[in-house]
Amino acid sequence: MRFPVVLHTDDGTHYGVTVPDLPGCFSAGDSIDEALANVHEAIDLHLESLLEDESADLPVVQPISVHQKDPDYADGIWAMVDFDTSKYEGKAEKINITVPRRTLRKIDAYAASHGETRSGFLVRVAVEVMHKDVA
Repeated sequence: MRFPVVLHTDDGTHYGVTVPDLPGCFSAGDSIDEALANVHEAIDLHLESLLEDESADLPVVQPISVHQKDPDYADGIWAMVDFDTSKYEGKAEKINITVPRRTLRKIDAYAASHGETRSGFLVRVAVEVMHKDVA
């Protein structure tokens, strides 16, 4: 999962980093690189706490453009942080589905052009659609 993060500094040396899609998740560092490295631990601890409830879901990540509208993040430096969420998603299960060949080719081409696997793409889209229905 790729989380957008925003970095702020008051002195140009020390940076705070916030993960907008995980309210209350933040970290810091004595440089941009250190702040981005430290945010991985903050995301890990935040998700661990969030998902202690078995019925809770991983958050749906919003594009940076959505978060940039928030005045709390004005003048921030934006970055994307890759984070492996597989340990929170449970064991993968194989399923057998039927998809028309033409549609399957389009799915595969789209997923490949966006750096995703077929399964990853289908799961991501399903989660996004289910999240929209709940919201």
